[in-house]
Amino acid sequence: MATGSPSLDRIVERLGSTSDPRRRYEYVLWLAKKLEPFPDELRQDAFKVKGCVSQVYVVGSLQEGRLHWRGDSDAQITKGLLALLIEGLEGLTPAEATALDPSFIAATGLQASLTPSRANGFLNILRTMQAQASRLDAG
Repeated sequence: MATGSPSLDRIVERLGSTSDPRRRYEYVLWLAKKLEPFPDELRQDAFKVKGCVSQVYVVGSLQEGRLHWRGDSDAQITKGLLALLIEGLEGLTPAEATALDPSFIAATGLQASLTPSRANGFLNILRTMQAQASRLDAG
């Protein structure tokens, strides 16, 4: 499945190629550990993902026409899902990020083992990032 992001394609391929839900979770938790520390001053409502049970923050910036992301969550699985999206959308143009079709989420195989609220939160994180990309593109 081609998402439009080589990095996201690799992640989707890796997750989708394993049939063991526990291995998928381990990978998502590993991604969570790779996230850079998130500054307290960015923990504000403007960067909070709406519709998540967990506290999730994501901040996009535009440098030389490319998106760069930072984020954090108080729940490890959610933090891993956020990290997956940060890695997958890092370096894209705003147009590339907003054009991503959320159907790649199903190709990861994660939805089978995520609670409905986490699966919804995952989609809400993606939509928040896409909305930020769109605003950054508009200036």
